[in-house]
Amino acid sequence: MAEDPDPSQYLIVSLEMKRKDQTKPYDGKKMVWVPDDKECYLLGNIVSTKGDMVTVEIKGEERTMKKDLLQQVNPPKFEKTEDMANLTYLNDASVLHNLRERYINNMIYTYSGLFCVVINPYKRFPIYTNRVVQMYRGRRRTEVPPHLFAISDGAYTEMLT
Repeated sequence: MAEDPDPSQYLIVSLEMKRKDQTKPYDGKKMVWVPDDKECYLLGNIVSTKGDMVTVEIKGEERTMKKDLLQQVNPPKFEKTEDMANLTYLNDASVLHNLRERYINNMIYTYSGLFCVVINPYKRFPIYTNRVVQMYRGRRRTEVPPHLFAISDGAYTEMLT
């Protein structure tokens, strides 16, 4: 019988990752998401505001743009959040940032309210094993990390009642 590896690194944000994320600089009044043709959104800091125009510093370069093109940045405690419905600022940039950060860290499942969002990694992770099935069996969605098994177990339980 094949070994059943520990799936934790693919499902749970580790304490080390949480600590690292908490040390990121954050200023809710100055930090913004700036639209970018190449990266979709970049993190920037507001340097000055004049009417509806804002000057933003991005990677050492300054750009001036309309204020309503900018989107607010969430505090570091929301980095790699399991349910994006909990974000303080639920905007396109914050959703894409959260999905990107989770994907980069091999956590392909994320909730968005009632929905389970999955990003195909085009490789296999050990998150579809009997060990993982047992983790999710009979548990509420809020008790375990995001996974398709949580959705299917919840559907099965509801079907029985």
